[in-house]
Amino acid sequence: MLELSEPLDFARHAGADLGVTDWVEITQQQIDGYAELTGDDHWIHVDVARALREQPDGRTIAHGLFLLGLIPRLQRQLFRIKRRGAGLNYGYETIRFTAPVPVGSNIRLRQQVIGATEKGTGARIELRSTIELQASEKPALVAHGILLIARQA
Repeated sequence: MLELSEPLDFARHAGADLGVTDWVEITQQQIDGYAELTGDDHWIHVDVARALREQPDGRTIAHGLFLLGLIPRLQRQLFRIKRRGAGLNYGYETIRFTAPVPVGSNIRLRQQVIGATEKGTGARIELRSTIELQASEKPALVAHGILLIARQA
């Protein structure tokens, strides 16, 4: 785990690979919960019986935005900023959903530091996030994200 004193310390690690997280299983309960929360209840996500009949491998698949939403939770395994203020997800330069994630699959996050610059009272941090899919050479998701994290007051 990368231990940083303050947000702008990411600048010293531009180009660095932060490593990978532990594997996490994607369950139907998680997919159903996300569908309920967002209203995205398309059958490919929630209809197990229909997926068994019509999906290529007979399983439902996770929502791409659900996987994207797991990044903040997973990245806690990769870095820690000791002295920090509020943090915001500023957005994404790019997001690509490159492979489906069938229910029961294991995923993990790999992150690299693209760079960091001073922004207001803190830092603008850019990270490349890749959601890897166990037993697949192709990742499920690749994103270039931006965080704004203030210095501790």
